[in-house]
Amino acid sequence: MSFFIKNKGVKGQAKKGKVRKQTGEAPKGPPNKRSKYVGMNEEIESDSDIEPDDDTLPKRSEGYISSESDEETAQEKKLRLAKQYLKQIELEERDERVDNEVDTDVVSKRLKEDILEQGGKLQRKEADNLAVPCDEDVILFRGHQLSVTCVVISPDTQFIYSGSKDCSIIKWSLRDRKKVKVIHGGRKGTEKKHIGHTGHILSMAISSDGKFLATGDINKLIHIWDARSMELLHTFRGHRDSVSGLTFRKDTHQLYSCSFDRSVKIWHVDERAYVETLFGHQDKITGIDSLSRERAITSGSRDNSIRIWKIIEESQLVFNAHTMCSVDCVALINESYFISGNDDNSISLWGVMKKKPLCTLKNAHGCQASEGSVDNSHKENWITAVAAKQNSDIVASAGSRDGCVRFWKCSSDYKKLEPIISVSVAGFVNCLKFSNNGQYLIGGVGQEHRLGRWWSDKKAKNGIVIIPLNINC
Repeated sequence: MSFFIKNKGVKGQAKKGKVRKQTGEAPKGPPNKRSKYVGMNEEIESDSDIEPDDDTLPKRSEGYISSESDEETAQEKKLRLAKQYLKQIELEERDERVDNEVDTDVVSKRLKEDILEQGGKLQRKEADNLAVPCDEDVILFRGHQLSVTCVVISPDTQFIYSGSKDCSIIKWSLRDRKKVKVIHGGRKGTEKKHIGHTGHILSMAISSDGKFLATGDINKLIHIWDARSMELLHTFRGHRDSVSGLTFRKDTHQLYSCSFDRSVKIWHVDERAYVETLFGHQDKITGIDSLSRERAITSGSRDNSIRIWKIIEESQLVFNAHTMCSVDCVALINESYFISGNDDNSISLWGVMKKKPLCTLKNAHGCQASEGSVDNSHKENWITAVAAKQNSDIVASAGSRDGCVRFWKCSSDYKKLEPIISVSVAGFVNCLKFSNNGQYLIGGVGQEHRLGRWWSDKKAKNGIVIIPLNINC
């Protein structure tokens, strides 16, 4: 199979089943998936709203009559947007400082970081300064009756949302350490009248502005919620099997979903519209992630592959695992590098320019049994969840039964993973998420694995584990 695959036949297949309207009023218009700027919410003021500045306006020849239809040149637009961007950076940096003073060095450093981030090359050196949290600092929120399968944290780090096999959704206040809202699960057969899920919730995502919360279940449904009030806004239907992963493209309301039906679907939440279906995986898709670019990355389970879907180019990049194992989870470190977890107890580090792993760490959660030994317990420690502190050198992973979450340091060339610290967590850690401010790692814990009931740890507690990260810079 080639590294670059052009989806010439896929597009036609997707159009046959394309449904632009689900329920409710007709959308104002389908989203333009060819544009690079889909979902960007920048509002450009009209000329009539901007007071003229004689020093910045271009000189006009005598007898020239201006009109409202005049448009600024490309150079004028670039200059205006650059000034707006610099003002925005100054305001953000000023808000973070007590003295409200921002010098040119701070702005220059921020600009360099933004350029590196857009190019997928930003890596903040934080791993060496990560301190081991005390056991009493690790918090456990309990409220679900069954295993917690998915968690997300709000962009402002004020609230945590969790989904479970008991079909319920809970919104938590991180500061008050209590429930804010509970959406109880319903019984099978009550789908038409129950507001919420009636099947195991497997996936969850929140938009970058904290406006929308998306949840997916084994009944092939995707519910869209108002993240503030927890009011059900819409239900997307279209997948033919369990919805195993959800992610919002950063700074947009474009939603990507993956399923056991081996497809990836794109939705426009503002328009409540379906956009497109992408095909390529040969087995169940078990995980998905995305950042700012119009791309999504997925793990393909037993088809032994990871795929990056380039939406605009209508193509995909295929990455093959180091052995014939199941790739169960994946997470982006930045736009150029990512990490994956496999069922053979290994973690792999990847770059988008190479189809093979840059580094593979075997026996990441437990040692192999000695040769000739009948102890096969190491095989049960497959990697159930991975997470990356974006644009840094810190990643985290969880093994299914080894009772801990491990933190790793990525080398500057992304060719080596080194262990940093380990935090004890009882039970199956089914998901991991770093908060946007990098102060917490949130995990969903349960007595069972999120996708099955191969084992059950009766000593474990179903809940959310909150690990504070003390980075001494």
